[in-house]
Amino acid sequence: MMPGEDGLSIARRLGGEHGQAIILLSAMGDDEDRIRGLDIGADDYLAKPCNPRELLARVAAVLRRHGSRAGDGASAAQVSAGVSARVVVFAGWSLDLVRRELRAPCGIVQSLTEGEFLLLRALLERPGEVLEREELLQQGAQRAQLSDDRSIDVQMSRLRRKLERGGDEVQLIRTVRNRGYRIDVPVTMEETH
Repeated sequence: MMPGEDGLSIARRLGGEHGQAIILLSAMGDDEDRIRGLDIGADDYLAKPCNPRELLARVAAVLRRHGSRAGDGASAAQVSAGVSARVVVFAGWSLDLVRRELRAPCGIVQSLTEGEFLLLRALLERPGEVLEREELLQQGAQRAQLSDDRSIDVQMSRLRRKLERGGDEVQLIRTVRNRGYRIDVPVTMEETH
Protein backbone atom coordinates (compact mmCIF):
# COMPACT_ATOMS: atom_id res chain seq x y z
CA MET A 1 0.00 0.00 0.00
CA MET A 2 3.04 2.30 -0.40
CA PRO A 3 3.20 4.81 -3.25
CA GLY A 4 5.25 3.67 -6.22
CA GLU A 5 6.68 0.32 -5.16
CA ASP A 6 5.06 -2.07 -2.71
CA GLY A 7 6.80 -3.32 0.44
CA LEU A 8 7.07 -6.91 -0.78
CA SER A 9 9.05 -5.97 -3.90
CA ILE A 10 11.33 -3.70 -1.86
CA ALA A 11 11.91 -6.51 0.65
CA ARG A 12 12.61 -8.97 -2.18
CA ARG A 13 15.15 -6.58 -3.74
CA LEU A 14 16.90 -5.69 -0.44
CA GLY A 15 17.06 -9.26 0.77
CA GLY A 16 18.36 -10.59 -2.53
CA GLU A 17 20.83 -7.84 -3.42
CA HIS A 18 22.30 -7.01 -0.04
CA GLY A 19 21.28 -9.78 2.35
CA GLN A 20 19.81 -7.16 4.69
CA ALA A 21 17.86 -8.08 7.80
CA ILE A 22 14.18 -7.37 7.03
CA ILE A 23 11.17 -7.07 9.30
CA LEU A 24 7.89 -6.32 7.56
CA LEU A 25 5.54 -4.12 9.56
CA SER A 26 2.26 -4.03 7.67
CA ALA A 27 -1.42 -3.22 8.01
CA MET A 28 -2.05 -6.39 6.02
CA GLY A 29 -1.95 -9.09 8.65
CA ASP A 30 -3.84 -12.13 7.41
CA ASP A 31 -2.11 -15.51 7.11
CA GLU A 32 -1.57 -15.27 3.34
CA ASP A 33 0.12 -11.87 3.63
CA ARG A 34 2.44 -13.06 6.40
CA ILE A 35 3.33 -16.26 4.52
CA ARG A 36 4.04 -14.30 1.31
CA GLY A 37 6.26 -11.84 3.22
CA LEU A 38 8.26 -14.62 4.87
CA ASP A 39 8.52 -16.54 1.57
CA ILE A 40 10.14 -13.60 -0.21
CA GLY A 41 12.89 -13.50 2.40
CA ALA A 42 11.72 -11.33 5.30
CA ASP A 43 13.17 -12.38 8.64
CA ASP A 44 9.98 -11.49 10.51
CA TYR A 45 6.51 -10.10 9.84
CA LEU A 46 4.46 -8.06 12.28
CA ALA A 47 0.92 -6.79 11.67
CA LYS A 48 -0.11 -3.27 12.72
CA PRO A 49 -1.15 -2.12 15.19
CA CYS A 50 1.50 -3.70 17.37
CA ASN A 51 3.06 -3.20 20.76
CA PRO A 52 6.25 -1.07 20.34
CA ARG A 53 8.04 -3.25 22.92
CA GLU A 54 7.24 -6.35 20.84
CA LEU A 55 8.63 -4.62 17.75
CA LEU A 56 11.85 -3.78 19.61
CA ALA A 57 12.14 -7.37 20.88
CA ARG A 58 11.70 -8.69 17.33
CA VAL A 59 14.31 -6.25 15.99
CA ALA A 60 16.77 -7.42 18.65
CA ALA A 61 16.06 -11.08 17.82
CA VAL A 62 16.60 -10.54 14.08
CA LEU A 63 19.84 -8.66 14.72
CA ARG A 64 21.08 -11.50 16.97
CA ARG A 65 20.30 -14.04 14.26
CA HIS A 66 22.01 -11.98 11.56
CA GLY A 67 25.03 -11.45 13.84
CA SER A 68 25.39 -15.19 14.49
CA ARG A 69 25.17 -15.95 10.77
CA ALA A 70 28.00 -13.50 10.22
CA GLY A 71 30.43 -15.69 12.18
CA ASP A 72 32.85 -14.62 14.90
CA GLY A 73 30.41 -12.05 16.20
CA ALA A 74 30.63 -9.78 13.14
CA SER A 75 27.69 -7.49 12.65
CA ALA A 76 25.33 -7.80 9.70
CA ALA A 77 26.66 -4.46 8.41
CA GLN A 78 30.23 -5.77 8.43
CA VAL A 79 29.24 -8.92 6.58
CA SER A 80 27.29 -7.04 3.94
CA ALA A 81 30.30 -4.77 3.44
CA GLY A 82 32.57 -7.83 3.06
CA VAL A 83 34.54 -6.98 6.21
CA SER A 84 35.28 -9.89 8.52
CA ALA A 85 37.30 -8.07 11.17
CA ARG A 86 38.42 -4.66 12.32
CA VAL A 87 41.79 -4.65 14.00
CA VAL A 88 43.37 -1.80 15.95
CA VAL A 89 47.17 -1.86 15.83
CA PHE A 90 49.29 -0.05 18.43
CA ALA A 91 52.95 -0.45 19.48
CA GLY A 92 53.15 -3.91 17.86
CA TRP A 93 49.96 -5.05 19.59
CA SER A 94 46.69 -5.73 17.82
CA LEU A 95 43.14 -5.69 19.18
CA ASP A 96 40.57 -7.52 17.07
CA LEU A 97 37.31 -5.69 17.75
CA VAL A 98 35.15 -8.49 16.39
CA ARG A 99 36.82 -11.46 18.05
CA ARG A 100 37.79 -9.36 21.08
CA GLU A 101 41.31 -10.77 21.01
CA LEU A 102 44.42 -8.91 22.13
CA ARG A 103 47.54 -10.19 20.38
CA ALA A 104 51.00 -9.37 21.73
CA PRO A 105 53.88 -8.36 19.41
CA CYS A 106 55.28 -11.88 19.90
CA GLY A 107 51.99 -13.38 18.64
CA ILE A 108 50.58 -14.63 21.94
CA VAL A 109 46.87 -13.95 22.46
CA GLN A 110 46.06 -12.35 25.81
CA SER A 111 42.55 -13.01 27.07
CA LEU A 112 40.57 -9.95 28.16
CA THR A 113 37.60 -9.60 30.45
CA GLU A 114 34.65 -7.59 29.15
CA GLY A 115 35.71 -4.62 31.29
CA GLU A 116 39.34 -4.74 30.11
CA PHE A 117 38.24 -4.93 26.48
CA LEU A 118 35.88 -1.95 26.83
CA LEU A 119 38.49 0.18 28.58
CA LEU A 120 41.24 -0.63 26.07
CA ARG A 121 38.91 0.02 23.14
CA ALA A 122 37.90 3.40 24.62
CA LEU A 123 41.55 4.44 25.04
CA LEU A 124 42.48 3.30 21.54
CA GLU A 125 39.59 5.23 19.99
CA ARG A 126 41.13 8.48 21.30
CA PRO A 127 44.92 8.07 21.51
CA GLY A 128 46.78 10.88 23.26
CA GLU A 129 43.62 12.16 24.96
CA VAL A 130 43.05 11.87 28.69
CA LEU A 131 39.90 9.89 29.42
CA GLU A 132 38.53 10.64 32.85
CA ARG A 133 37.22 7.78 34.98
CA GLU A 134 33.66 9.09 34.76
CA GLU A 135 33.91 9.24 30.99
CA LEU A 136 35.18 5.66 30.85
CA LEU A 137 32.17 4.59 32.92
CA GLN A 138 29.83 6.42 30.55
CA GLN A 139 31.40 4.87 27.44
CA GLY A 140 29.92 1.50 28.22
CA ALA A 141 32.23 0.13 30.85
CA GLN A 142 29.29 -0.15 33.25
CA ARG A 143 28.03 -3.08 31.17
CA ALA A 144 30.97 -5.02 32.55
CA GLN A 145 30.07 -4.24 36.18
CA LEU A 146 32.45 -1.34 36.41
CA SER A 147 30.47 0.72 38.86
CA ASP A 148 32.90 3.28 40.25
CA ASP A 149 36.32 4.90 39.95
CA ARG A 150 37.96 2.18 42.00
CA SER A 151 36.75 -0.61 39.70
CA ILE A 152 38.17 1.33 36.73
CA ASP A 153 41.53 1.54 38.52
CA VAL A 154 41.53 -2.20 39.26
CA GLN A 155 40.67 -3.08 35.63
CA MET A 156 43.40 -0.70 34.37
CA SER A 157 45.92 -2.34 36.66
CA ARG A 158 45.02 -5.79 35.33
CA LEU A 159 45.12 -4.55 31.75
CA ARG A 160 48.58 -3.04 32.29
CA ARG A 161 49.87 -6.35 33.70
CA LYS A 162 48.62 -8.18 30.60
CA LEU A 163 50.34 -5.66 28.35
CA GLU A 164 53.57 -6.11 30.33
CA ARG A 165 53.32 -9.92 30.07
CA GLY A 166 53.25 -9.52 26.32
CA GLY A 167 56.87 -8.46 26.44
CA ASP A 168 56.43 -4.70 26.17
CA GLU A 169 58.87 -2.70 28.30
CA VAL A 170 57.13 0.61 27.56
CA GLN A 171 54.18 1.61 29.73
CA LEU A 172 51.44 1.95 27.13
CA ILE A 173 48.67 3.19 29.43
CA ARG A 174 49.59 6.27 31.42
CA THR A 175 47.86 7.57 34.53
CA VAL A 176 47.27 11.33 34.49
CA ARG A 177 47.10 12.22 38.15
CA ASN A 178 43.69 13.39 39.39
CA ARG A 179 42.28 13.15 35.87
CA GLY A 180 42.27 9.70 34.29
CA TYR A 181 44.15 7.61 31.73
CA ARG A 182 45.58 7.93 28.24
CA ILE A 183 47.43 5.85 25.70
CA ASP A 184 50.35 7.66 24.03
CA VAL A 185 51.26 5.50 21.05
CA PRO A 186 50.29 5.78 17.39
CA VAL A 187 47.11 3.82 16.65
CA THR A 188 45.96 2.55 13.25
CA MET A 189 42.84 0.70 12.15
CA GLU A 190 43.03 -2.21 9.72
CA GLU A 191 40.14 -3.95 8.04
CA THR A 192 40.63 -7.48 6.81
CA HIS A 193 38.40 -9.12 4.23
